[in-house]
Amino acid sequence: MRKQAESKASELDLEIDIGDASAESLPYGDDQFDTVVASMVFCTITDVEAALAEVHRVLKPGGEFRFLEHVHADGWRATVQNVLAPLWRRIAGGCHLNRQTVSQFTANPGFDILEIKRLDVGMTPVWPFVRGRLRKRE
Repeated sequence: MRKQAESKASELDLEIDIGDASAESLPYGDDQFDTVVASMVFCTITDVEAALAEVHRVLKPGGEFRFLEHVHADGWRATVQNVLAPLWRRIAGGCHLNRQTVSQFTANPGFDILEIKRLDVGMTPVWPFVRGRLRKRE
């Protein structure tokens, strides 16, 4: 993905800065960004609470955290996820199939919920997805 981003930026003559950092320790100042976007990454983050605290820290007051994440399913799909989770974590870069990501996001007192939408897309075991927007409280 890094190479694709760099190639596309070069093609469009855009100046971008791509760096390496842990989600739990972002190398940016406080209140620096209007928007933080996460797409299918929180399933692999070791410390979700610390990463979300970092998102909160780098967002300006009133800034938005936008996300698209796959989450723990219901019914028989949940059973499939729970059974596959240990193996899946090893073969899919640390992905936690059955993580309750969105409930961790929405329980954070530093954010107001703007939108949460369940998307019944994907294929078992990576199903469903949730798209959402949270706003940093001022």
